[in-house]
Parts: sequence; C-alpha cells; structure tokens
Amino acid sequence: MDIFLQQIINGLVLGSIYALIALGYTMVYGVLGLINFAHGDVLMIGALAAYSAMSALSGVAPGLPGWVLLTAGLLTAIPVCMAVSFSIERIAYRPLRNAPRLAPLITAIGVSITLQTLAMIIWGRSYLIFPSTLPVEPVDLITFPPSAGIDYVRTVSITPIQILIVSVSMLLMIALTLIINKTRIGKAMRATAESPAIASLMGINPNTVIAATFMIGGGLAGVAGVMVAANYSVAHFYMGFIPGLKAFTAAVVGGIGNIYGAMLGGLLLGLVESLGGGYLGQLTGGVFGSNYQDIFAFAVLILVLTLRPSGLLGEKVSDRA
Repeated sequence: MDIFLQQIINGLVLGSIYALIALGYTMVYGVLGLINFAHGDVLMIGALAAYSAMSALSGVAPGLPGWVLLTAGLLTAIPVCMAVSFSIERIAYRPLRNAPRLAPLITAIGVSITLQTLAMIIWGRSYLIFPSTLPVEPVDLITFPPSAGIDYVRTVSITPIQILIVSVSMLLMIALTLIINKTRIGKAMRATAESPAIASLMGINPNTVIAATFMIGGGLAGVAGVMVAANYSVAHFYMGFIPGLKAFTAAVVGGIGNIYGAMLGGLLLGLVESLGGGYLGQLTGGVFGSNYQDIFAFAVLILVLTLRPSGLLGEKVSDRA
C-alpha cells in the first residue's frame, strides 16, 4: 500500500506538469486549429532563462533564500516565454494562417528545431545544474508501522518542491478556467474559436485574441519549465521535447481543444505513467524496468484514439469549410 500511494503522489506531481503544458496545446488548437509543436521548446527556454536569472542573482547577492531565487526565476521565465510565444505566432504562424494545414505543421517543427539550436548556442550543450531553491528533505504524509513479514517503518512522502508544483499547477488551472469563462478576453477566445469571421463582425480582433492565446500558453509553459527544472535539478537545451510530446498526448487523450480535457488528460497520463513505471518490473517478472515507463504515454494514446477518437472529453465536430 505504501508503494501504491507513493506512486499516486508521484503521478499527481507529474500529471500536474503535463496538464500545465497541455493547456498551451489545447488553447492554441481550440482557437486556431493549429498544433504548436514548438510549445515544448518554449518550456525549455523558460527553464534556461530562469537558470540565467537565478545564477546571476546568486552571484550578485549570495545567500538569498531559495524562495526568493525561485520567484525571480518565475518572474523571468513567464515574460520571456510570453514574448517568445508572441514572436512565434507573429513571425511563423500568422503568415500561414490561411495556408493548407500541412504548411503550419511543418513550420512548427522548424520553429522547434530553431529554438533548440538557439538555446544550444546561448547556453551550450551541457546539462546545467539548476540552483537549489527549497529544502530537499521529504515531508512524511503517512507512516506504516512494522507488520507481519516487514520489520521496518514505511512512509509515504512528498518533497517541498513537489508540493509547490501541485499547488501552483492547481491554482493556475483554476485561474485559467476563470479567465476563459468570466473575462472579456475569455469570451473573445471562445467566440474566435467558434468562427473568427463572425467574431470579427462582432467587434473582436482575431489577431489580438490569437496573440493573447499564444502568450497565455507561453506563460503557463514558462511556469512548467521552472517547475520541471527545479524538480529534477537540471536544465538543458533538449529538455522540452519529451515533456512537450507527452503533454500533447495528454491534450489529445483529454480531447484536444477542451481545457478541462487537457487538465484531465495530464493528470491521467501522469498517474498511468507513474503506476506503470512502478509496477512494470513486477508485472513482467523483471524483464522490463521503470526505464520503459515512457511507452505508457503512447500506449494510452493509442488506446483512447482507438476507442474514442475525439478524446475523453472531446466532442465530434465536422471539419470547417
């Protein structure tokens, strides 16, 4: 039971990160019908920008508390990622808005490679040690006393950075839901998603709405990038590829274009991956270990697309004329 509960907690932490990234994918697709495959690399830019800011601040004022450094990293990563996302939309995607669907898709892959190359030029190819910000000692949540056949105390624990990841992710998901449903820009996003032409007739500027959508998604990716780097204590130019790919999988599983689906898909994928990685060795008699846990993301994707192609919370819609 202690192993099971520990894997549940690890899955919720991992799923919270996936959900944050998946929201960027699903928002852009919902408004523009475009898969922004460069979104994972925006996460990477945010993590490396935060690393630079935190390292510079530590050099200028050594001995600062960890939460101050982490706050400075977040305050750097969010605007940087928003600016990068805005630039991507303005330079790479807007000129191709009326082009065949294959053109923006290829462009997105090209933008992803470009961002990775620029990051490699600026920060180098080596793994960078992300500054330690919070205590590393885990917090015990549940303690299991010794029992029959087990003569030691077992605990279910969570680290402070994992608590922060879950808390920040949940707050941001709630905030995004309120923005989409309660604010003018949220209403404009929903109107533009229905029909950009009709929305423009109602006084909504689709270009402004689409740019805002990219920027909000970029801000979320920036937070996710800092959380990933802080959780694993490393940052590098290729760190956004796998989380971005899995977050895209989560968005599709939940129902691409549906923000609630992105949240559900991210949490579900994190739980499946964590439980699968924890029990894969036992289920296969030691043939496969936890290093094969990445296959679960795509196994779930294949299963969901086979049984429900529109995703868990997606709706069947006809192609726009």
